[in-house]
Amino acid sequence: MRTVFDFVEVIAGSESNVLIVGETGTGKETLANLIHHASRRRRQPFVAVSCAILTEALIESELFGHERGAFTGALRDHAGRFEAANGGTIFLDDIDDVPLGVQVKLLRVLQNRTIERVGGTHAIPVDVRVITGSKRSLQHLAEEGRFREDLYYRLNVVPIWIPPLRERREDIAPLMEHFLRRFFGERGMAVADLSPVVKATFERHDWPGNVRELENACERIAQTCTCSTVRVGCLPATLLFQQGNLAAAATPIAPAAASPGRVSLDARLQEVETHLIEWALRTSHGNKSRAAELLRIKRSTLGDRIRRLGLEVVDSSR
Repeated sequence: MRTVFDFVEVIAGSESNVLIVGETGTGKETLANLIHHASRRRRQPFVAVSCAILTEALIESELFGHERGAFTGALRDHAGRFEAANGGTIFLDDIDDVPLGVQVKLLRVLQNRTIERVGGTHAIPVDVRVITGSKRSLQHLAEEGRFREDLYYRLNVVPIWIPPLRERREDIAPLMEHFLRRFFGERGMAVADLSPVVKATFERHDWPGNVRELENACERIAQTCTCSTVRVGCLPATLLFQQGNLAAAATPIAPAAASPGRVSLDARLQEVETHLIEWALRTSHGNKSRAAELLRIKRSTLGDRIRRLGLEVVDSSR
């Protein structure tokens, strides 16, 4: 990521089109914003558009605007996102989802630096820097005939690839600290300590949603954890039950400094068991039947273990 940021400093001052490729949640829009604010256009608009959420019927009007009467419901002239970004930067995220028909018009915009509104008859000049984001390889899509090859070459002048979080696990801990500090701070609370088991679970998780998923997990912890130390029971189910994470949770915690080289296995196992049961009960809102399903044990077995561990539970089951 340091290499990515160094590269941003190199290309920020240019006017070349930038293509940012990365999985969902890696921070493509954040990086595009960074490029814009490091450029000479920083005092002009930065307009971000998620092409994935626009239907084929709406995307052309949204990007290029429309004239009054162009279609049913077009009661007045409407300026599109390219006009809104005039003088600044437009970021077209999920460019890989743009229909082929609209790709032709995008190519014309990049070539001529003009747009034509839907229903319009004259070209409107626009001065924008175009940055695009894609979660898939546009080259592969072009080879499969699902993306225009000529448009791909126009967009891919300066390519940037953002690696997924699972390939840069050293970033997980500082990102986690940053998000927890922010979300606990919004509640006016001091950041809770993290148990070694929680840290190990975060570091072993593959984070298919990348930084966005990590941010959401930290927000959930800050909003729901009432403990002075964040333990396994405070974690979302998606974190705890990914393959490999239960093994991480069951790893004995490092022995206390007071007894170097020695650890009570029974005490550690009891601690892990307590955390897992607390998590299941918290997730199921006290419903023991549901909690037993999450832990893959019988309800009677769960009841026995709750009594043995001395846990106090409000059972919401019927």
